[in-house]
Amino acid sequence: MLNCFTQMEEGAVPIIPIYEDQLANWSEQQEERVKNWVNSIGFRAKSGTFGLLCDATGKLEKVLLGMTHAKDLAVFGQLAVNLPKGHYKIAAAFDKEQYYQAFLAWGMASYQFTPFKKFPPLEAKLYLSENDVHSAYLEAVLRAIYLVRDLINTPADDMTPGDLMEAASHVAEELGGKVKHIFGDELLKAGYPTIYAVGRASQHPPGLIDLHWGNPSHPKVTLVGKGVCFDTGGLDIKNASSMALMKKDMAGAAHVLGLARIIMALKLPVNLRVLIPAVENAVSGDSYHPGDVLVTRKGLTVEVTNTDAEGRLVLSDALHEAATEKPELLLDFATLTGAARVALGTDIAALFTPDDELAASLMACGKAENDLLWRLPIHAPYRKMLDSRIADLTNSSQAPYAGAITAAVFLKEFVPDDIAWAHFDIMAWNTSSKPAAPEGGEACALRAVARYLYERFAP
Repeated sequence: MLNCFTQMEEGAVPIIPIYEDQLANWSEQQEERVKNWVNSIGFRAKSGTFGLLCDATGKLEKVLLGMTHAKDLAVFGQLAVNLPKGHYKIAAAFDKEQYYQAFLAWGMASYQFTPFKKFPPLEAKLYLSENDVHSAYLEAVLRAIYLVRDLINTPADDMTPGDLMEAASHVAEELGGKVKHIFGDELLKAGYPTIYAVGRASQHPPGLIDLHWGNPSHPKVTLVGKGVCFDTGGLDIKNASSMALMKKDMAGAAHVLGLARIIMALKLPVNLRVLIPAVENAVSGDSYHPGDVLVTRKGLTVEVTNTDAEGRLVLSDALHEAATEKPELLLDFATLTGAARVALGTDIAALFTPDDELAASLMACGKAENDLLWRLPIHAPYRKMLDSRIADLTNSSQAPYAGAITAAVFLKEFVPDDIAWAHFDIMAWNTSSKPAAPEGGEACALRAVARYLYERFAP
């Protein structure tokens, strides 16, 4: 069990959620000292506000927590980081879904990234009962979120393609998976030319990380994650402000490792494969150039119109390899385009899939998890925006429109129509701290996809 929770109920201080529009009714039912206290501190049950009520001896007796409505449960994250040392319990008639969301918010807010700076430990612990929540599922999701955040937050000098391979190996070793990897010139021999081309300029050799777990007789689920450990933009170099957060360009890889961790921890009956093209898009005398024509693993030729559109190039080789096994489900994650952020902002992941049923199920799970997805079209007529005079296609449209969609259209070239596939274009970063979401690396769409996988494959 994560140390932000406890199984000791005795002596736990009750947390009483109060909806803003019900505060007056609640207050009327309390003894005079409580009414006076509520009025004296100005507690109005606004979302995320809280008040501490002490007994006659000065001992903490109750915590009041303001909520706007029954689904306003992320506010429990405020308590995890602000309450004094002690044990607490939720005193409310919640259903299991509400308990899950409250515990999830508490756990997500309790995350701290400490390798380079030490923070005071959070010492407020929330009582967790198996009667209230599926604790194994909750813990699997939270540990995956912590893993994703840790990997994204780690500076690029400490998260090279080799370091990413080690991280994948640790996940596999902990939960019974196996990892193979192909690095450096071996990529060319093994037939992964675009991964090699994008990563060859770096002093840290590019590679393909290949994780396997599960029974081969079970349905095959393959996850592909963009592992660009740092993105300078290549010879089409980014400006300083655009490059500032590019340590997070391996967030797709972090997400598929997080999902793999959930699948393995919960022992879902699937035959799992995880493919991560791990590169650094650096600048050197060996950088690939605008105007180069790359031959992909599939055999399609790609004219490079922008070296800063490298993510789709490395994904193309991995997606084609994944498709050769005809998985029952193929999902890829990538911090792929700024256009997706322009369209949807930072909180909502862009979802692309040609499968209406898969889209509906994923979006329903996202809504249930408050981990929102929004489907954008893979609009076939935009394929002409990727036409090249000298190759089968370009890696980036020169038109200033539909950047996220044309990126998805590019990826679709490497996934056959008969494979159930979804592509997630994610932000993977909180630009400021919110309840349960500290500033920094973030898991986007992970909870939505985890719920979908659990509901579909759990026995």
